[in-house]
Amino acid sequence: MTKMKDRLKYIYPSQYEEIYEKVLQLIDKWKQKVNFSYPWVDNNDVMLITYGDGIRKNGIDPLKALKEFLDEELAGFISAVHLLPMFPYTSDDGFSISDFREVNPELGSWKDIDKLNEKYELMFDAVINHASISSTYFREFLNETDRYKNFFIEADPKKDYSMVTRPRALPLLTEFEAKSGSKYIWTTFSEDQVDFNYKEPEVLLEVLDTLLFYASKGARFLRLDAIGFAWKEDKSTCMHLPQTHELIKLMREVLEACVKGCTIITETNVPHKDNISYFGNGYDEAGLVYQFPLPPLTLHSFISGNAHELSKWAASLEDTTAATTYFNFLASHDGIGMRPVEDILSEDQRNLMVKAVLDRGGQIGYRSTSDGLQVPYELNINYLDAIAGDESEIDSIVQKFMSAQCVLISVMGMPGIYYHSLLGSRNCYKDYEESGIKRRINREKLDLDQLYKELDNPNSLRRKVLDRYREMIRLRKNYKAFSPNSPQKVLSIDERIFSFLRGIKDQKILVLINVSKEKVTLNTDYIGLELFTNKKISGKISIQPYEYLWILLNEGEG
Repeated sequence: MTKMKDRLKYIYPSQYEEIYEKVLQLIDKWKQKVNFSYPWVDNNDVMLITYGDGIRKNGIDPLKALKEFLDEELAGFISAVHLLPMFPYTSDDGFSISDFREVNPELGSWKDIDKLNEKYELMFDAVINHASISSTYFREFLNETDRYKNFFIEADPKKDYSMVTRPRALPLLTEFEAKSGSKYIWTTFSEDQVDFNYKEPEVLLEVLDTLLFYASKGARFLRLDAIGFAWKEDKSTCMHLPQTHELIKLMREVLEACVKGCTIITETNVPHKDNISYFGNGYDEAGLVYQFPLPPLTLHSFISGNAHELSKWAASLEDTTAATTYFNFLASHDGIGMRPVEDILSEDQRNLMVKAVLDRGGQIGYRSTSDGLQVPYELNINYLDAIAGDESEIDSIVQKFMSAQCVLISVMGMPGIYYHSLLGSRNCYKDYEESGIKRRINREKLDLDQLYKELDNPNSLRRKVLDRYREMIRLRKNYKAFSPNSPQKVLSIDERIFSFLRGIKDQKILVLINVSKEKVTLNTDYIGLELFTNKKISGKISIQPYEYLWILLNEGEG
């Protein structure tokens, strides 16, 4: 426990002894309730990302409908489920939480979570940067109750906050009326999302207790939402500060003391160098970090027909330790982030993506820079439309889209698949137009009975996409070369082909993904078996437009 005490001393130099004793009491309390362990992730681990009510059915709670669909279509394929915020909330589609300990009754109950957990590992959202203004925490803060009087950050509106990193083009401070008068409170994301004050030890203790509560409820993974913003200091960016990293390391130590293997995933939609800093030394901070450059780089490759930038970036990826890996995704409940590629793609390359997204029916979210400029922050579009919205025939759409998804399933790390990608969904204009919220173009709620009808049609887009995905996942599970920590070597064969080797000497798989609309013929020395078709490969390889190949190489090859 020495490191834990040292971390507390760094964060709270004048109070650490007292806080340390309280943390130990928390650990003792939860050890009596949760004292088990999880193994590290492997090639069998594939996560579904979904809202608790992403799939609905008349007459039953959404969480029951979700389990029914999982059991019917995805048992044996999906190992884990990321439930986007499933708690009572007031805005931001779940990310403005009013009660952190209860399941939203509109979704179901903790019993439904227990039922899901019987067959699937779970990831909970730990939205611990901020809370809803309707939360007990904030109400008691405004009432200036002793325990809560410093739970949130009061700020002087006359100060200069130009250095502060802004994720959205909204005011940083919001005025509220408290018991003693008007106060300006820090609201990074919206006026309904007030930032916790981690300089107050009571906040830390409450958050640690909440994380351990989640672990006791079956959370194998804990996604720390927007965690890079956690600590605030004057005259700084208030982003990725050393205290934030120490907080995460402390959270890991506390979790590990009670639930070995309960893994922290940091959600930091920022440039790659900052993102991977949350690995710490490889053993003391996040177990997984989101691979945020992957969605925009994959999209750019398919828009331009050239995988050069994707390949160059993939070749530069740092090796992970035995206790860390990347969490890969292409689509999510949010848009396709542009910040992670600001130091990878040129302005012209980014503008090419913006134009293509607009042409394919998407929207653009903007952020404010420190000098007041509005720049693209995220691309709001369904990922299928982003990749294949320029295609008209179903088979062409499926081929192009699944070629992009092969990137996700093949690269090193653990894959997370958004439910709309898995089900071949398209842009949902109705939800966007009714709400005015751009992100809802990719947040449609699906009716389970209608979904079954579409899946019953073997020629439907949904059926074709889901079947391709199941085939890909089934094969992935058969080969340890696709384990998250298995080596990856990017090859320079042809800029139209994203090509790399996965695996070690006794099992190597050559991955070839054609990101272009051109047929590409490669003259190579590789000999092996193509796994999707069971065709033998020897030397010359012809790859059709948007085709993807997994070639199990003969021993000694590669």
